Amino acid sequence: MKDSKKQTVVGFIGTGVMGKSMADHILKAGYPLIVYNRTKEKAMDLIHSGAKWAETPREVAEASDVVITIVGYPSDVEGLYLGENGILQYMKQGSVAIDMTTSSPKLAVEICETGIDRGISVLDAPVSGGDIGAREARLSIMVGGTEESFELVMPLLKLLGSNVVYQGKAGSGQHTKMCNQIAIASNMMGVTEALLYAKKSGLNPESVLTSITSGAAGSWSLSNLVPRMIDQDYAPGFYIKHFIKDLKIALDSAKDMEIRTPGLQLALSLYEELAMKGEENSGTQALIKLLED
Repeated sequence: MKDSKKQTVVGFIGTGVMGKSMADHILKAGYPLIVYNRTKEKAMDLIHSGAKWAETPREVAEASDVVITIVGYPSDVEGLYLGENGILQYMKQGSVAIDMTTSSPKLAVEICETGIDRGISVLDAPVSGGDIGAREARLSIMVGGTEESFELVMPLLKLLGSNVVYQGKAGSGQHTKMCNQIAIASNMMGVTEALLYAKKSGLNPESVLTSITSGAAGSWSLSNLVPRMIDQDYAPGFYIKHFIKDLKIALDSAKDMEIRTPGLQLALSLYEELAMKGEENSGTQALIKLLED
């Protein structure tokens, strides 16, 4: 990064549900911002606020000192970084790439090693906190890569999250996110069943939440997603289709390490069933629709 915000050009690829808010925080902090998204309409608010539009990821790579990416699937990440027109071919030597997509730990290591060969630092820095965390800059950010590169971009990461932790070598950020998703998977089943129990037993769900959110059962999902379930608000803070992707990555990694994960397996099967019912673009809180049937 350059010595000042005005000298450090930040590129941002992926301005979806979370990326748009994240990019906006960087723009408001005074950094020159260049953005790319496959659907330009999703970047229009940022463009109107002063961001520069790039026609291709290559344009972002060539113009930026730091490139941040948050896209959909590991295949998208692989193509973006390592494909025929992958951004590592066009980034400046000494620049830094930060992939904030939840992706494969093995892929994160491969991208980092390719970056090193080209004189580019690459960090894997997946996030947790959903659309709310992105809007309020309260994301939890888990970072893998070299500690030197982590310290270099810490001012940017602090604009996006309230809990930014260096986890270790390349791939460590993604492994940490798998721990996060494994914990959430079983918790989502638990909070959904708790809400159904409250309803069926004749309790007031809001009153029940008041009692249990501050007790031993308290969790982010209980506090933030159960109220959406009560209001029948299934808009995506985090898409079911992306959660399924994450759970599959976690399951594959767990199998490689010979770890038994029965909760993870059950959660994946329920969310896949929900997706087959046409809910893949709903938020993860839509699990209640499946269990209510």
